[in-house]
Amino acid sequence: MNGFLVLNEKDWENMTPEQKEWATFNTLQSMNERLKTLEKRPFHDKCFSFMGGIIGGAAAAVGIKIGS
Repeated sequence: MNGFLVLNEKDWENMTPEQKEWATFNTLQSMNERLKTLEKRPFHDKCFSFMGGIIGGAAAAVGIKIGS
């Protein structure tokens, strides 16, 4: 699967209960595959992401203190 099934309110209102169940199931399956892919990433990628979050959070904190 590549991408999510995107529906708007009008589409959802015109769907039968079976179509709604299928759309929900399909979306959950797509999300599950994406999470599996993320969890398989190498350990060093996870470490870099973690460090980036720390650096970004620190930069935001400094920016808030300077701006106040």
